[in-house]
Amino acid sequence: MARRRMISYMCRKGVYAHLLEQLRFFTWQDILLAIVDIAVVAYFFYKIFTLIRGTRAVQLLKGVAFLFVLVSLTQWARLYTVNWILVQARTMLLVALPIVFQPELRRGLEQIGRGKFFTRSMFRYQEEDVEKTVEELVTACFRLSSEKTGGLVVIERDTGLEEYMEDAVRIDGLVTSKLLENIFVFGSPLHDGAVIIRGDRVAVAASFLPPTQDPVTVELGSRHRAALGITQVSDALAVVVSEETGTVSLASGGRLIRGLDAKTLKEKLLEAVSPQTVTQISSRRLGK
Repeated sequence: MARRRMISYMCRKGVYAHLLEQLRFFTWQDILLAIVDIAVVAYFFYKIFTLIRGTRAVQLLKGVAFLFVLVSLTQWARLYTVNWILVQARTMLLVALPIVFQPELRRGLEQIGRGKFFTRSMFRYQEEDVEKTVEELVTACFRLSSEKTGGLVVIERDTGLEEYMEDAVRIDGLVTSKLLENIFVFGSPLHDGAVIIRGDRVAVAASFLPPTQDPVTVELGSRHRAALGITQVSDALAVVVSEETGTVSLASGGRLIRGLDAKTLKEKLLEAVSPQTVTQISSRRLGK
């Protein structure tokens, strides 16, 4: 045992000595190129993370990572039969990964093709624009609530929602309360679907979203189920106006907050999309 440790120590020492010897020949240009190389790779993985964050792909990646850990553990424990089965499963999984992650891969390639892969978050606008957009949205929701007109508005954040816009009606109009009210007015051809807001623009209307697969209470209708569903597979926010009761709810991260008033809804939306705006509003109130 002592001899094995000594051999291992000498091997490590030799590797470290070799690395130090190589570093002596590095120029400032080599160091700069290495830093740029690492920064580009780090940014690439960061964009991949923002692309899949809040989607089911994260859970799938956790499962893949757990499988790789199990392969190493069974090999270390000399469980050869179990290890062989896991290795075969790992091989099949590597082949199946492009199929499993097909939606995320497609969305990423589409963003690269449209030049959006290197853009920042969808809601990175001036604080004044964010506050005005949220005010218009809150005003529209509570006017719909007073008339008991149903509505579903989704706010896109870091996770792209382009796949839910493909079959929807393109609007690309500035977010105003009047526009939102006219979209959801009863009898309108756009009434039944969801509106998706990107930045300060109404991107699409009549978008049909995936409903949640989790059990929910009976009184929650299709809009509430769709709001929960879209927030489970993305980091989007969804505001729902109940057609039966006029109740305004906010869905985020697969959770639904019901019975909000206008002030609370505005604060929660601003806090989610622009915490700096909340700080500025609080400062203005204290100044008064």
